[in-house]
Amino acid sequence: MNEVTRIPTSTELGASAEPFQNLHEFVNKARDNLNQNAWDYIIGAAETETTMRRNRMALDEIAFRPRVLRNVARIDATTEVFGRKLRLPVMMAPVGALEIFDPAGSGASVSRGVGRFGAAHMLSSVTEPGLEKVAEAAPDALRIYQLYVRGDDAFVEDRVSRAIACGYTAFCLTVDTAHYSRRERDIAKRYVRESRLRATGGDFQKGLDWRTVKLIKDKFKIPLIIKGIATAEDATVALDHGVEWIYVSNHGGRQLDHGRGSMHVLPEIVAAVKGRAKIMVDGSFCRGSDIVKAIILGADLVGIGRLQCWALAAAGESGIVRMLELLEDEVVRCLGLLGVTKFSELDKSYLHQAVPTNLPSVLSAFPLLDIAPYRY
Repeated sequence: MNEVTRIPTSTELGASAEPFQNLHEFVNKARDNLNQNAWDYIIGAAETETTMRRNRMALDEIAFRPRVLRNVARIDATTEVFGRKLRLPVMMAPVGALEIFDPAGSGASVSRGVGRFGAAHMLSSVTEPGLEKVAEAAPDALRIYQLYVRGDDAFVEDRVSRAIACGYTAFCLTVDTAHYSRRERDIAKRYVRESRLRATGGDFQKGLDWRTVKLIKDKFKIPLIIKGIATAEDATVALDHGVEWIYVSNHGGRQLDHGRGSMHVLPEIVAAVKGRAKIMVDGSFCRGSDIVKAIILGADLVGIGRLQCWALAAAGESGIVRMLELLEDEVVRCLGLLGVTKFSELDKSYLHQAVPTNLPSVLSAFPLLDIAPYRY
């Protein structure tokens, strides 16, 4: 893994035998490979899908203020988290149904892919083939384990213990799913995933409160992440409990409808945290410029959700690697065109509030995509 990334020339890119040269090509291929139920599952959100659209709008409302005449011949897009250097400040966000995109490997494919590239993966507790087998498949990857609480204290303690034993770097509690939302694209087709039919223990998630956070912090020595923080007030409570990472997320717009976009929430959380914890964020991040904007506004890691699923559905493990390579290329070019050589040279002076030019949608980051047949 090179610390300094050399930007490939247009000629080199054009001459490549790689089938994917643009990120939107993963979406096209995924649409070809997926049936309607799987496609609607990943592009859909809760009820009116307003929160999902606001995620994208919040990103598109931010413009850049570039500086020029600076030596940007050598760009370093790496970061260091959890004591490890990554090629990009990027994490594959937890997705609970990866098997519908890659039946052969699912969570293991993602972990192997991020391990090959040099990024991070947060594995959902409801993703196959489970935490032990994913650890066996990708022992050297930066793996984080995310839990939906489906049992009592003994259940939680068992999962934390197993994650530690399998070498997971950190442990995450998702806290914005007390009630499963109305995913109306699925409901309209009367479609229920098999994993939902098998799911039990939902009342434990409904009863989850800060007591469980304290339980984990008191008993285990592993960095704890709280996923689903959407207010400064809850970020402050998390800090009071010793939480090391705040994960700003609205579940990709798939839980509470009419919520705020993640990038609208992020500055509030950064201001409340004041450097006392690290910060993750997700919510419609699918371009290199999106990642740069989040880092400028105070995030330490950016979660990739739907784009991860499209890449996985398009080409499995190799799709994850290639998608990350293209994101890296976009990030490097963005940094160079802003007039900086690394993330630490950026601050809010490089950003400007602007009016979005596109109507926000789950696919609006890809204007070259023929989305009309695919949106609904």
